[in-house]
Amino acid sequence: MIESDELLAVRAAELYYDETKTQDEIGALLGITRWKVGRLLAQARELGYIRIEIVHPRARRLPLERALRDRFGLKDAVVVPAANTPAELNERVARAAADYLSAMRPVPRTLGVSWGRTLRDVADHLADGWASGVTVVQINGGVSINQRSGTAASTAARIAEKASGEVRLLPSPAILERLETKLSIESDRTVADVLTTAANANAYLYSAGVAGPDSALVHSGYLTQSEVGVLVARGAVGDVVGRYIDAEGMIVDPSLDDRTVGLGLEALRAAETSIAVIAGAEKHAIARAVVGSGLCTVLVTDERTAASLIAADQSTRQH
Repeated sequence: MIESDELLAVRAAELYYDETKTQDEIGALLGITRWKVGRLLAQARELGYIRIEIVHPRARRLPLERALRDRFGLKDAVVVPAANTPAELNERVARAAADYLSAMRPVPRTLGVSWGRTLRDVADHLADGWASGVTVVQINGGVSINQRSGTAASTAARIAEKASGEVRLLPSPAILERLETKLSIESDRTVADVLTTAANANAYLYSAGVAGPDSALVHSGYLTQSEVGVLVARGAVGDVVGRYIDAEGMIVDPSLDDRTVGLGLEALRAAETSIAVIAGAEKHAIARAVVGSGLCTVLVTDERTAASLIAADQSTRQH
């Protein structure tokens, strides 16, 4: 584009977007046809002179979504705008995950879900009637072992209730002290049936926890802060369905993992649809581990986490 046309494109864009003139009005003001106005506006967009931003909290960041899909081989990605507070960010991401689940076609007849604060928020944002007749199955143990009320059963039940479906709960703690106890529980017919249903689910919905004192597994009494500190020293960046992984997505403590009740990570990697809901600066490391090791096919996150993932991938490729 020659300089005179470049300036003309800028002026046309100013009149169209800033002064809300029609293309006919712009043509009359600039002494050109409305067809040339249209071409100038198109050229201005292609050259990056125009930037349009949708600022509604539920607006999605489509270029970041495309970049995540391309770089990590995801089937889909949902990226929401950043927020001023953690509570606001959690609300945006939970709502986006609920919207995504509601829009899935075909509707998963059996949905495997984990538990925790993020999944509880997703359940709260699901509308009544988001689907019909869905069986919701809990994919990792979550029976509370302290005085805090657990969210595992209530989260799965709420998602199923809103879909006029049924719920299959996993009646077991997340982590057992002895391997023999874990094997005994998993051999129980009721527990075994739930685990079989979980392994054959059409889709999975889960979040990921940080490896630190704020972990849901610490709050629920399964691990102490010092025990999580040991896991961090061994390379843990967080947990997925109760299983602690390192930056490469590998289990950091096979002994602990052997005593963990629920779906294994390979089932998530092999799933046709596995939706991870992960957001916030404190979860950048676990988000990288999840997408980098193929633990999800769909990621629901925020724009800063998405940008962090893309930058980390770019840095890795350059080295």
